Amino acid sequence: MSSAEVETPNLDRYECRACGYVYEPTKGDARGKVPAGTPFTELTLTWRCPVCGAKPAAFSNIGPAGSAEGFKENYGFGLGVNSLSSNQKSLLIFGALALGVIFFLSLYGLQ
Repeated sequence: MSSAEVETPNLDRYECRACGYVYEPTKGDARGKVPAGTPFTELTLTWRCPVCGAKPAAFSNIGPAGSAEGFKENYGFGLGVNSLSSNQKSLLIFGALALGVIFFLSLYGLQ
């Protein structure tokens, strides 16, 4: 079997619909004794949300880390910003605010 045929495990993140806890497969769950690298689909049926105790059925797939947030059918709207990850959106928002403050302060230099 070649390396191209080896299937990589699905490392999508899952969010608890009850409390908002996000299960990160790359981190695992130390409290529930789940080692890092364990996909959500391989968790035991006895595993519970470490925050609220919800069953795995109460979790929804939110995709891999670093992917765009939200519904995939909405990615084409909003001048392209819907396809940005949450970190990219934060950088865009706070960068624009910082630029606005700089422009505002530069007005004091005009006479």
